[in-house]
Amino acid sequence: MNHAEKPEPASPSPSSSWILLLTLWGVLLLLAAWRPLALPDEGRYGEIGRWMLVSGDWLTPRLNGIPFFHKPPYLYWLEAISVSIFGAHAWAVRLVPALHAGLMLTSLYLASKHIGGERLAQRATLMLGCSLSFLIGGQYINHDMLVACWISIALWCFAASFLQGERPDVRLALIGFAACALGVLSKGMIGFALPGLVLFIWLIWTHQLHKIVRLPWLRGLALFGVLALPWFVLAHQQFPSMLDYMFGTQQVSRFTGTTFNNARAWWFYLACLLLLLFPWAFFVRPTPYAALDTRGKAWLALLWIWVVAIVGFFSIPASKLIGYVLPVMPPLALLAAIGYGEWMKNRPTMSRRVLPALALLAVLIAMGATLVTGRFSLKQATVDVAQTLACRASPSDTVYALGGFPYDLPFYTGAKKPMVIIQDWDKSRLNAGDSWQRELFEGADFDVPAGRTLQEPEVLKAAQQRPGNWLLLPTAMAAEERPIGWVLVQAGASWTLLRSTSESPETTQHKSLSGCKH
Repeated sequence: MNHAEKPEPASPSPSSSWILLLTLWGVLLLLAAWRPLALPDEGRYGEIGRWMLVSGDWLTPRLNGIPFFHKPPYLYWLEAISVSIFGAHAWAVRLVPALHAGLMLTSLYLASKHIGGERLAQRATLMLGCSLSFLIGGQYINHDMLVACWISIALWCFAASFLQGERPDVRLALIGFAACALGVLSKGMIGFALPGLVLFIWLIWTHQLHKIVRLPWLRGLALFGVLALPWFVLAHQQFPSMLDYMFGTQQVSRFTGTTFNNARAWWFYLACLLLLLFPWAFFVRPTPYAALDTRGKAWLALLWIWVVAIVGFFSIPASKLIGYVLPVMPPLALLAAIGYGEWMKNRPTMSRRVLPALALLAVLIAMGATLVTGRFSLKQATVDVAQTLACRASPSDTVYALGGFPYDLPFYTGAKKPMVIIQDWDKSRLNAGDSWQRELFEGADFDVPAGRTLQEPEVLKAAQQRPGNWLLLPTAMAAEERPIGWVLVQAGASWTLLRSTSESPETTQHKSLSGCKH
């Protein structure tokens, strides 16, 4: 980046940088195998991918057999493919965000090398790769890492394309259009809106806005349309109100509304940035601007605009989630790498000691966080009762759930039949709020047959008298709230498993669910 940093004795080789990339990704994959599914997110999103494979319905994402149109299906498609190859376990579905985390880290390395050379690229790669944003965010099953990856690639490619000269580089621009399309398939409108916002501000700031007309718009939009639009068209044909629900309710209303969960103060994301990039975020500081050439100034402006515009965008709504700022981690890591170089340029000996020591500290923190979250997840999970149910139930048996929604149970049991969720649904429609109940009854409105899995408490009396029925209750449920007549099978940490009094007799023909591990 041509900033005034004194050269250090030994320049790292590209091969050592690729070894670093693979090592960091290997650590991520190792951590991804350490813990059960976290609830509700990982149970929800992991199960939707598994169900897509089981049902054979690759068009409609379904939760417990009920349409789930909160997000587009890109995550679920890849999960279904991964489960078909590796089997239905947590690591298989976590491989999807982990692949995108690795791709995001690789794009940071390539962009940083293009901007400031091998040493800066390796330092930025180490900082992002040892951070909680990579080692924890990169193994968490939801849509955030996927869209962060494609937003990052889109911005790196479009910016490099514009900086090639008066006519943007066509190849890089087309990669940018494709990345925006995959971002839309990952999480909706922000897949193109956020890169567009950042680039628009940056082009004005760097006096390059006139170049925008020279982008390969026809080829770019055609590529975008081929990748992004077919699923939306097909899903809309089958469910005509789907687009209004996904974009109107789940995106625009969530952005502008005040009634959704996770309301946070305006400074929430500032704390998130420090946590997600600890300890490297403390090296982010203003860079001597006068020491940069025109190209260096343009890249530096992009990094700051990227961070400020996206953090500012997500700070507007009342509802805030930590994963929303994952798209700014690559530029923030590069700014930290630049700041670290400026701070250490007169301390070369200290630099060689401090950098690996801080990297080790960051990895140890990530390992500790993984263990702690794993223990916490076990207290909420159905892992214990799921194993019993998987081995004792037949594929044709029916599982009822009362007092909550065990998101992870079908994933662990390998169920091929939806659960029946018991609730006073008329009451829930009046006061459910932003909850699991709303997820289910709004999805059931798209598909009447799927809605039959949502039943009222009265059905339990008849179900208790039929063989082949199982009931899950929260272990903490008071005795007077529990339906009578069901036989206790197992009291787990979070959920209790019961069976109907007329349990079907086991025969030599009995088949366990696919999740049974004898």
